[in-house]
Amino acid sequence: MEAIGLFAALRGDLLRQDERLAECDQRIARLAQEETAQRLAEIPGIGPVTATAVVATVGDAKLFRNGRELAAWVGLVPRQSSSGGKTRLGRITKHGDSYLRTLFVQGAMAVIHRVGEKSDPRS
Repeated sequence: MEAIGLFAALRGDLLRQDERLAECDQRIARLAQEETAQRLAEIPGIGPVTATAVVATVGDAKLFRNGRELAAWVGLVPRQSSSGGKTRLGRITKHGDSYLRTLFVQGAMAVIHRVGEKSDPRS
């Protein structure tokens, strides 16, 4: 009988967590209504969570001259080892914001996973 009470309490905890998660999803959806977040969400692989995270973390994107500078700031560019006029590119540096980098990688993987289902020129 003690097990039934334990499982009932755990079920209640799980239901409360589901409610809290739904509230957080609603808050993110409201934040994603901002113009900058909506423009970012138009990019394949970027949804409301990634768009709002970029807006919150980066702030003013005009601080970066181009997309490569932003990618370097996040840690998504290859490490360079240049010597004697030869440029060698290594693995991504993994410097910068690990949460944003994770979101970008997951978004890219989602796009790659779906590319076989599409027939447009971009795919």
